[in-house]
Amino acid sequence: MQAEAGAPLTDGGRRRTGVLLAVAAAVLAADQLTKILAVALLDPGRAVQVVGEVVQLRLIRNPGAAFSLATNMTPVLTVVAIVVVLVIVAVSRRVAHRGWAVALGAVLGGALGTLTDRIFRMPGAFRGHVVDFVELPNWPVFNLADTAIVTGAVLVAVLSVRGVPHDGVRRDAPAREEAAAA
Repeated sequence: MQAEAGAPLTDGGRRRTGVLLAVAAAVLAADQLTKILAVALLDPGRAVQVVGEVVQLRLIRNPGAAFSLATNMTPVLTVVAIVVVLVIVAVSRRVAHRGWAVALGAVLGGALGTLTDRIFRMPGAFRGHVVDFVELPNWPVFNLADTAIVTGAVLVAVLSVRGVPHDGVRRDAPAREEAAAA
């Protein structure tokens, strides 16, 4: 049986919104827990080898964005994180595909983790520095929120390239049906 244009690919968005929110909550909790542990157990700037020199833990406080860019723009980065959170929350009601729910949940959880640091960490509200602590060779120090954002963004790119709609509605069905009829 062929799907009609506008026909849903999945059984509805409510469960997918739950998946999105569960992934976001898990990412946020893991991110904040690991940051609390990093602050409590690591000496600032001193490397602790986990897997030789391949994976090390090094506590730094980053006022900027990824790769320490825009270090003097912490309030702007806070606003950007708020906008990302609001956009994902707005889109979340229409997410009906599990892959999109996981991808957007990862980005949302990571953005919330970074936003939490920006709002509640020193030197003050909306100027807080992000706690980074995972170091790889030839790579800036990062945290779980960064990992979740990048992983979610890669999943979004893969789903987009594959033509998977976030809302589960086929948009190319008429073109396929015309091609099949020809």
